[in-house]
Amino acid sequence: MTPMRNRARQNLCNAISACFTAAILVAAPASSQAGEIPTFAVDASWPKPLPNNWILGQVGGITVDAQGHIWVIHRPRSLTDDEKGAALTPPRSKCCVSAPPVLEFDADGNLLRSWGGPGEGYEWVGREHGIEVDDKGFVWVGGNADNDNAILKFTLDGKFVMQIGKIAPSKGSGDTTQLGKPAETAIDKDANEIFVADGYGNRRVIVFDATSGAYKRHWGAYGNPPNDDKQPAYDPNAPAPQQFANPVHCVKLANDGLLYVCDRINNRIQVFRKDGTFVKEWFYEKNTRGNGAVWDIAIWPDPKQTYLLSADGENNEIRVLKRDDGTVVGSFGRNGRNAGQFHWIHAMAVDAKGNVYTAEVDTGKRIQKFRLTSDALR
Repeated sequence: MTPMRNRARQNLCNAISACFTAAILVAAPASSQAGEIPTFAVDASWPKPLPNNWILGQVGGITVDAQGHIWVIHRPRSLTDDEKGAALTPPRSKCCVSAPPVLEFDADGNLLRSWGGPGEGYEWVGREHGIEVDDKGFVWVGGNADNDNAILKFTLDGKFVMQIGKIAPSKGSGDTTQLGKPAETAIDKDANEIFVADGYGNRRVIVFDATSGAYKRHWGAYGNPPNDDKQPAYDPNAPAPQQFANPVHCVKLANDGLLYVCDRINNRIQVFRKDGTFVKEWFYEKNTRGNGAVWDIAIWPDPKQTYLLSADGENNEIRVLKRDDGTVVGSFGRNGRNAGQFHWIHAMAVDAKGNVYTAEVDTGKRIQKFRLTSDALR
């Protein structure tokens, strides 16, 4: 082969190589863009086995504190005799005994602390529901049994601090002294306020001073006054309901001051400003009946809080939503008993590393961890 032909062949190879390189460089941003959407894989080894022959009942709430520790509240009274056999008199079986209602884990699944239940100076709830840990180191819990119309505030070690409301009959969605089977709380650390999704009995969001417990304000769907009039059964073909349905199941506060509320049975998220001004709403799986499609929300921990994760306990999946417009960009999970599947996923939380922690009720009675597998925290 002549030198000229060699040079021509080399030039052709160089050109082809350049084309491939250009194609790779063009494709890289698209691939990188796709990697920004959160994706997950279940960690079947989390949490580690509980000590003391303990077992969990229905898990009514889960949250992550500022240290990245995972706090859980479960329902000891939901355990069946065969599950708590060792606690019966006489014992029915070798296993098990209920764990205390409140448990703290680290990200590796080690149990760090446990406490809760009836004690001196306060009224414990009849059916545990919802847990939040604020930046000052206080733990807030609630309940949704018939008279669980209060939220309780404790130290990290379980020392009672304050109670808002009473374990007594509800006074309705217009009352400012009593709650209505509250489902969940969110803390505004800058304003020192606690927002309550209120709840299984009432149809509102209500706000209190987080130190004194003083009432601040409340509102219903679309920012309007709530009422307790009987509502028709959910109909996906009917106009959007003007009131929240029971339960008002979650409340989450973003860094930009937007407040996200789960109207579970109506299959929607409503978005508000902190003063109760309505901003917008999004519907999901509108044909879902039963227990509804919007059970809980977690806010993605990147600087812009780009995404919301939305737990759906009727369809047993978690949807990944764009926070700016509510668009669904991903999902994971399905109904089932295997690791990574759900039965009545009830609540969830996400830590600063993008790991998701989930809690199940009914006969699910477990917590799970899902590790972030994509580059979604830039």
